[in-house]
Amino acid sequence: MIFNSATALGTVVSLGTAFVLGSMIGIERQLRQRNAGLRTLTLVAVGAAAFVHLGGRLLESEGEIRIIAYVVSGIGFLGAGVIMKEGAQIRGLNTAATLWSTAAVGAFAGAGLLVESAIVAAFVLGSNTLLRPLVNAINRRPISAGETEALYQVHVLCAPENVSVARDVLYEELERAHYPVRQIEILSDGDDIVELAAALVPTSAQPGDLDAIIEALCRHDGIASATWTVSTMV
Repeated sequence: MIFNSATALGTVVSLGTAFVLGSMIGIERQLRQRNAGLRTLTLVAVGAAAFVHLGGRLLESEGEIRIIAYVVSGIGFLGAGVIMKEGAQIRGLNTAATLWSTAAVGAFAGAGLLVESAIVAAFVLGSNTLLRPLVNAINRRPISAGETEALYQVHVLCAPENVSVARDVLYEELERAHYPVRQIEILSDGDDIVELAAALVPTSAQPGDLDAIIEALCRHDGIASATWTVSTMV
């Protein structure tokens, strides 16, 4: 293929746009010390732009469409790598979504839609910055069972030799109070103490009922202590 300065300039413009816009998104993530920072997001934007641009050079619009489909699925695998599960909590979803969106910025740039690429980048930056105060304000509100699905758990501490007894007592006390149990699991298993947690089936519960259950559990000899917690559902 003969070198063409016009098409080469178009490649530089497309990749340069992806580089600048990806860097802008990456700087914001780097300042917040996220797993995917400046270099990662810049490379995602440039890589997506390069593949889409190459597809367009070889097969025009049909090639771009094919490559975009592969970019979307490929970035999905990359995003899955930054998602981590810690107990009942999942971290990294926002980072994965930012990777996915940054690939869209690059895909627009690679297809030569430079203005549209900048618009997408602006929305991605807005989502990660302008919505942050609103998210923080919502997260500071107390969990209300009427507004969100909540996970209620009843925890008991017991000696290792009393695990079977504590499990039976925990199940019986919750059933007696008409709170069916989804599952009972061991959260920590030490040499001196074991923590059991019973996850309740209902997404709403009365604090007074749970306090009464805790008092009943603490009266059993095989249980050292008991408490209950509530958290948002994953």
